Amino acid sequence: MKKNKTVKVVSLLVIGIALIISLYPVVWLVLSSFKSTQEFSLYPTYSLPKSFHIENYIEAWTSGNMGVYFRNSILCTLGSLILIILIALPVSFALTKMVWKGKKFFNSYFMMGLMIPIQVSLIPVFQIYKGAGLLNSRLGLVLVYTVFGLPMTILMFTGFFESFPNEMLEAAVIDGCSIYGCLTKIVIPLMGNSIVTVLTLQFLNSWNDLLFSQTLISDTAKKTVQTGLVMFSGAHGQMDWGPMFASMTIAVIPTLGLYLFLSKFMIQGMTAGAVKG
Repeated sequence: MKKNKTVKVVSLLVIGIALIISLYPVVWLVLSSFKSTQEFSLYPTYSLPKSFHIENYIEAWTSGNMGVYFRNSILCTLGSLILIILIALPVSFALTKMVWKGKKFFNSYFMMGLMIPIQVSLIPVFQIYKGAGLLNSRLGLVLVYTVFGLPMTILMFTGFFESFPNEMLEAAVIDGCSIYGCLTKIVIPLMGNSIVTVLTLQFLNSWNDLLFSQTLISDTAKKTVQTGLVMFSGAHGQMDWGPMFASMTIAVIPTLGLYLFLSKFMIQGMTAGAVKG
């Protein structure tokens, strides 16, 4: 019992240290967003704000164009999520539950997408978009987020479909359900956690993208949050640290809130299909 108690105390201590290390940057970021510009030069960076300057958020949202960048990120991210789900669900179902020629080839083809670094494809994507007239458009970002999000999504969905019992689908077909009805009426309602997991992971990837948004978008009115943070500066090119940290906090809130709210479903979704039977 004494040994178990010692192990418990050490475990709690390690968890506490890890928690402090993880939460400190977030807490520091939020507190810094309420400081005035003078406080950053007069006091240490770890000091608490002397007063809460809500004006930092107002300036970041209006003068810093964070409102425009935030809207663009929402539109591009949600658009890509809708396309990813609409494409990946039937493709994954066809690769696992349907019998047709070329299935193994297409399965390998989609999985090859996981092996291609995004940096390698940047120049070809730029050239294709230039020829297709998709540069400087939100649709271009939606398409590129969709294409690079499909391989991982299909991989996760196929893991779930492979563990789904064929007997249930066979019984539905015997009762007169079509193959499309099996997908929409039987399988999809039972894979809510997997869908939530995919949506969360792809939301984080698209929302935090800087490479494609900075390369494919040059119009300020169409830039996303991450590109807006890179461009953020105060009057005469000088950095206003208060509004800057406020902008960073605004950018972090959706991802942090989404993960905290859906973390339970994500864990269940990531383990779905890990064990057969």
